[in-house]
Amino acid sequence: MSVVLDLADIQGNILDAYPKQGYFKGRTILLTIGGDSEKARAANGRHFVTQLLPRVTSALASRGSGEAEPPAIAVNIAFTFYGLLMLGVPTRPLRGMPDEFIDGMAKRARMLGDDFSGAGWQSKWDEAWQPAKPESAVHILLVLNQRYTASPADLDAVTEQIVALGKQYHVEVRGGHNPPGHANQPLYQDLTALFDAQGRPTPKEHFGFSDGISDPVFEGQYAAEQTQAAAIGQGAVDGNGNWRALATGEFLLGYPDEAQEIPGSAMPLAFSRNGTFLAYRKLHENVASWRKFIDDQTEKFAAVWGLEIDVARETLVAKMAGRWSDGVPLAKAKDFAAWQEFNQKYPEDSPERERQLVDFTYRDDPDGGKCPMTSHTRRVNTRDALDPWIAAGQPKQAAGSVLNNRRRILRRGLPYGSSGPDTADKDEHGIVMLVVCSSLARQFEFVQQQWIHYGVDARAGNDTCPIVGNHSQGAETEDEYARKRNGPKAKFVVPSDPSSGKPPYIAEGLPQFVETRGGDYFFVPSLTALRMIGMGTVDPT
Repeated sequence: MSVVLDLADIQGNILDAYPKQGYFKGRTILLTIGGDSEKARAANGRHFVTQLLPRVTSALASRGSGEAEPPAIAVNIAFTFYGLLMLGVPTRPLRGMPDEFIDGMAKRARMLGDDFSGAGWQSKWDEAWQPAKPESAVHILLVLNQRYTASPADLDAVTEQIVALGKQYHVEVRGGHNPPGHANQPLYQDLTALFDAQGRPTPKEHFGFSDGISDPVFEGQYAAEQTQAAAIGQGAVDGNGNWRALATGEFLLGYPDEAQEIPGSAMPLAFSRNGTFLAYRKLHENVASWRKFIDDQTEKFAAVWGLEIDVARETLVAKMAGRWSDGVPLAKAKDFAAWQEFNQKYPEDSPERERQLVDFTYRDDPDGGKCPMTSHTRRVNTRDALDPWIAAGQPKQAAGSVLNNRRRILRRGLPYGSSGPDTADKDEHGIVMLVVCSSLARQFEFVQQQWIHYGVDARAGNDTCPIVGNHSQGAETEDEYARKRNGPKAKFVVPSDPSSGKPPYIAEGLPQFVETRGGDYFFVPSLTALRMIGMGTVDPT
């Protein structure tokens, strides 16, 4: 029996990414609950939540229902553990929260690899994420998204109204969205899709990749008749050449997961059900370092493999990403010529292209000859590559892997800043990534630690992800803590076809392309749970 979800109870931007619904700009606002006493803070926070509740956008509203248009400005809300504590949520629900959520992101920095830059790693985070004490930390995250039918003035107006409401109840904006010492410390983190020369929004990020192509599809996310089609390439393989949607409980609390269990969660069940967890990650992109590295390596790569410069550049970048710059997977187009043929067969806006970008497995590429096992795309979604049947040399019986199915994450968010031809690493540009999943530890943290920062499952030793991984500078690392922590200088290996007579290409000395600039773990309640929080009537029994 298919799962039917209560869309009116689930917050927007969970079932569907807002940019795919026409929301191309956004803003995140961090709030701290104030008050003279514990009781006053709880009352202030609850009043704020109650007054804000009518504005909170549900999945039903964001998709549009009947003749109702989606809202011009979508508003969504989430809470840190300390935020729930300040709101006076009872002890039993709080005690039922998972350990990683209670710890918060900063306390798990070593596991996440966020301490790679040295002992003073957190001092490089944005000011907003460096509170003096829990009472002044981030308690509430507001995410505003502007639909294409709205204007920046509409976004500003909603922002001003919410900020004014917060002041009325001593819920203050925690600004400072730049590292300490930066002259400009904005109150909010503005987000925007990147636009092309014709002013059209694109799925690109600052390194030039097409992003957000493949996301998990789970039961109940779409109507029953749409689910099977949507699950192709984005669900789980079943061993018979078919795809199925993943279990709802992997992404929403209160439903069976891939283990056919409803995981323990904060009681009462109505408080958790239809909610989820979110990892907020501000990821700064060192665009100038990326461009220089690609320029330098392209000439060497072209010489080793006997390629033209333009072909070498595109090929090297594709091997690092696992996809060509327009999103075509290497699994479907293993070299430059095949990429050109693919684009002729499936041109932009053709009905079949979208499916072709996601409908593939790695069973015919067990050694990474087409798509390197250590490339970014193959690391974060291993598809069927960890199937034990493939390891046993019987790929025809491949049925996917529970290890992969239980490590899937929903990727939400938008880029921030701009990156013209003369941009510098010190400029503000990157991605605010919102990772949505039911288990931060089993899903997000596992992918971050085991697949991005270790190369064991990718058969690459300690080589990290070539794009978003931590790239040690070896003996050249100035910070002693980081030098001992990070190991030898980072590299990326591009495997070659043995029949080609060409050697593998080793790109040595990868600089740090992506740096964490702040973030935390948040609980995203259902609309029902928000009412409970606002009324202060979360029944702990």
